[in-house]
Amino acid sequence: MSNSQLLQIHGSDNVAIALVDLPCGTELIHCGNTIKTLDPIPRGHKVAINNIPRGEQVIKYGYAIGTASRDIHTGQHVHSHNLTTGLAGPQTYQYSPQQASSPFPLPAKLPDKFFGYLRKDGRAGVRNEVWIINTVGCSNGIAAEICRRAQSIFQSAKLDGIFHFGHPYGCSQLGKDQLQTQKILAGLVHHPNAAAVLVLGLGCENNNITSFRQVLGEVDPDRVKFMEAQEAGDEVETALELLRPLVQYAETFTRTELPVSKLVLGLKCGGSDAFSGITANPLVGYMADFLVTLGGSAILTEVPEMFGAEKILMDRAINQEVFVKIVDMINGFKTYFQRYNQPVYENPSPGNKQGGITTLEEKSLGCILKGGHSQVMDVIPYGAQVQKPGLTLLDGPGNDMVAVTALAAAGAQVVLFTTGRGTPLGGPVPTLKIASNDALAKRKPHWIDFSAGDLLAGKSMSVMARDLWNQIIAVAGGSKTRNENAGYREIAIFKDGVTL
Repeated sequence: MSNSQLLQIHGSDNVAIALVDLPCGTELIHCGNTIKTLDPIPRGHKVAINNIPRGEQVIKYGYAIGTASRDIHTGQHVHSHNLTTGLAGPQTYQYSPQQASSPFPLPAKLPDKFFGYLRKDGRAGVRNEVWIINTVGCSNGIAAEICRRAQSIFQSAKLDGIFHFGHPYGCSQLGKDQLQTQKILAGLVHHPNAAAVLVLGLGCENNNITSFRQVLGEVDPDRVKFMEAQEAGDEVETALELLRPLVQYAETFTRTELPVSKLVLGLKCGGSDAFSGITANPLVGYMADFLVTLGGSAILTEVPEMFGAEKILMDRAINQEVFVKIVDMINGFKTYFQRYNQPVYENPSPGNKQGGITTLEEKSLGCILKGGHSQVMDVIPYGAQVQKPGLTLLDGPGNDMVAVTALAAAGAQVVLFTTGRGTPLGGPVPTLKIASNDALAKRKPHWIDFSAGDLLAGKSMSVMARDLWNQIIAVAGGSKTRNENAGYREIAIFKDGVTL
């Protein structure tokens, strides 16, 4: 229910969202009743549409987003000063299976094929690139120099580029911490957007090539080559000689028409505002649902931004085994917080709060909408690769760069990244930025690929879904995203362990 100034998302909500800045004393007609604002309500922030006594739940999206820390009167601003989280540590959950169904009719007659690169293992790439993956941060400078030289030497219309991804890890790590680094790097080496890969080692690092290959597993020697810089007389020239046959191998691939069932979309949000959970995230969820119906895969991560909404995902688990995996993932991440004596609710960020998001429950309920409404088919650990079609949950933090990297390492060829505040971020794969509001899209057109803001103006979800789906197909077929045009391509690895 909405008018031009106020939006109530769910019929049971006791707060509504201001669609414009509302000065104190503004009179609004809502559901036949007159509401007078008792405070200034910034755009995107919540206003009470009923009296909410202290200790009672504040409801948004049809779910509790926390409790009133004081009596809240109709027309008052609802935010950090009078709303507090209800989150705590690990919990016990019961499996209550729910039939997964989208609230929107799935679109018909949209493209179900794209033009990509079919790899020997049967997977599809949406780019035909050569990647330089260094095993240790000490080799970042060398990798950058090799990449610069290679880009000037190997210029080919059959290649989408030669890239390297610097990072600070690969040495002075132990146990699980080092294994996480190795798994992420291995996922990138195996990624289908990379037609060929040069693995660049130093020689003395913990993650030396011999150790790394044990995690990497079997590779095609035509596609992947290895070099230790300490063993080479001139490491740059040696690397360029190894790159020559890799480039030639990459040039054997051409785009061909493939079913969208070969697409894997990573789902991410960052710099969210109160409109993210109303426009951009539900729209991306619509895309995820549609892809799943066509046999494709979608990956949802950011475990801390599931806290408070996790039961919705648990009840969509395809079976008891997957339900248990979700419980273990949620409680495991809460335990991780507690191990460092940190509260599990220390989120949203300052920017989120400025945009109108108050509690982690509120943020999470908007965040998980990116996963749509299909059943959860699998849960995979950080550093693992997606194994099943459908919706997969990936264990990992909400940090933007870490999460985008993990999604790519898990096999996502494209990441759909929603934002209300804006970010120039780009991962190792095309990172399609979707704004929650038109103001951001107009202010930062060099960051934003698509705006979901027209949903606030009454444009239908089905029309918006058609437009975004067509853009996804275009990106999968070679159209460059803003991050690619700007050259913003980075990785970050989750570190949780001792540094020697």
